[in-house]
Amino acid sequence: MLWRGNRQRPRPEHQHANRPDWHVITVGVAVTFALAILGARLFSLAVLAHDFYSRLAENQHGAFAEFYPDRGSIWFSDPKSPEGRYPAAVNKSLWLAYAEPRQIADAAGTAAKLAPILKAEEPELVAKLAGQDDPYEPLAHRLDDPAAAAIRELKLPGIGLTRENFRFYPDSPEGAHLVGFVGSDQEGRRLGRYGIEGYWEKQLAGESGFVSSETDPLGRWIGAAGRDLRPAKDGDEITLTVDRTIQHVACGKLRDAVAKHGATGGSVVILEPKTGAILAMCGMPDFDANVFSAVTDMRVFNNPVTFTQYEPGSIFKPIVMAAAIDAGAVSPNTTYEDEGSLVIGQYTIKNSDGVGHGLQTMTQVLEKSLNTGVIWAARRLGAERFREYAHAFGFGEKTGIDLDTEAAGDISSLARRGDIWLATASFGQGVSATPLQMAAAYAAIANGGKLMRPYAVAAVKHADGTVEKAEPEAVRQVIAKRAATLVGGMLVRVVEAGHGKRAGVPGYFVAGKTGTAQIPRADGQGYEEHASIGSFAGFAPVDRPAFVMVVKLDRPQDVEWAEASAAPLFGDIAKFLLQYMEIPPERRL
Repeated sequence: MLWRGNRQRPRPEHQHANRPDWHVITVGVAVTFALAILGARLFSLAVLAHDFYSRLAENQHGAFAEFYPDRGSIWFSDPKSPEGRYPAAVNKSLWLAYAEPRQIADAAGTAAKLAPILKAEEPELVAKLAGQDDPYEPLAHRLDDPAAAAIRELKLPGIGLTRENFRFYPDSPEGAHLVGFVGSDQEGRRLGRYGIEGYWEKQLAGESGFVSSETDPLGRWIGAAGRDLRPAKDGDEITLTVDRTIQHVACGKLRDAVAKHGATGGSVVILEPKTGAILAMCGMPDFDANVFSAVTDMRVFNNPVTFTQYEPGSIFKPIVMAAAIDAGAVSPNTTYEDEGSLVIGQYTIKNSDGVGHGLQTMTQVLEKSLNTGVIWAARRLGAERFREYAHAFGFGEKTGIDLDTEAAGDISSLARRGDIWLATASFGQGVSATPLQMAAAYAAIANGGKLMRPYAVAAVKHADGTVEKAEPEAVRQVIAKRAATLVGGMLVRVVEAGHGKRAGVPGYFVAGKTGTAQIPRADGQGYEEHASIGSFAGFAPVDRPAFVMVVKLDRPQDVEWAEASAAPLFGDIAKFLLQYMEIPPERRL
């Protein structure tokens, strides 16, 4: 019988009964393999990655540390303390109180309870709490633990607390210009600004972590799809060359001097001549980095030591004399006839005392700070070589110090034609420099003629525990050691017998020079009347210098000359330094 249509011929039940069904087997193996993969993934999610997803589920508070690094701390050196260092900038954990207005039924009642704790006005709080369209409203930052505990005890609906990290500066304002602060850019990102915080922003900030995973159409993570996690890398920890004790004393004495003389500001920088390491640096007016937003004039943020360039006046004369001696143009005993004034074209340049002193040596030129004498030496040196030596000492360019920000100064007048530019530059007029540039140049004289690059960071400790220590960097040999030694001796005579007597320290040979500089008018027409800047630059002890220091007082009101303002400040700090550094006296008192 034939079967028609779509009907199939029936097969005997015993046909192929002993042969395996490969289709069923294949499906079974595939299902088993899929279940094994799913089981392994569930094990990974439930056990191996349990902590991660648990923290993420808790509003991501626990996972915060996975993504956001801790900013690296900054430390002063403190060699005479048991710890060997002192915090300059650290992270401090405080509390943020916030509201979820949609969950608050009684805005007025809630505000009345919170106002005393937050030290806020009730009407302002009510306005924040009553916004039913607002899902989130910050109420108060930087709350301490007792305030947070008091809020927590109230158990107010819609009121919450969360931890916030803030940058804290224990020694501010003394270290504010040096350390800088952490602020925000226009997009709200936290960034280091000025000083160490600004220059070392990338290293201090660390690297943020991230996590990525596939999501469903509603934006929810698909756990089985896998994830890619990179934990955050904490910022580097920085230790400064700055000695906290020296910084504290120097800044305090500067503050007292500014107040005593009614000055509008001032600065002090102390460095180690053999290495260029900064031992102290501060300026006034200063600011408290913990409340930097209270500053109304942003110019206050600029470091007067590294950024404020000014006509240095007579502290520039030893630079000219060092160049002239090194070039063989003069010696300390070379003489000239001082008539008290000098006519150059339409200009008449006089000594500061207006007196002609007759036959004078180059040493006496520095002792008495004779303008005519240093002009005579500069002419012997020549304009071209003068300019070359000025550049070699580092003027007209940034020192490259590891701080933000720095000015280059201006010695472009040395390239101008005309004898008047050479003459005025020789006594520090018509050229400008920063206190740091002057300190570095004097350090070259103190260091046998070798210019070192100033630096403020002694060591950087990375998140993995490795430490990089700074190495002193020699820039160039500016003058020969013999010339440097001769100039050092001449500067001792300035302190022993010249205008620098009040900078001396009994029992020690101190080398240095006063400078009373005029202040250019804002309109560029000449100089202000009855206004000056007093400076003193020097080092000690002269035979084995342990420090170089430049002090500067802006517009002192009670005295005219630097020998009565800057020189005593230098001597006061120098006396402390020699004792603190335990340097024995060189001669009988």
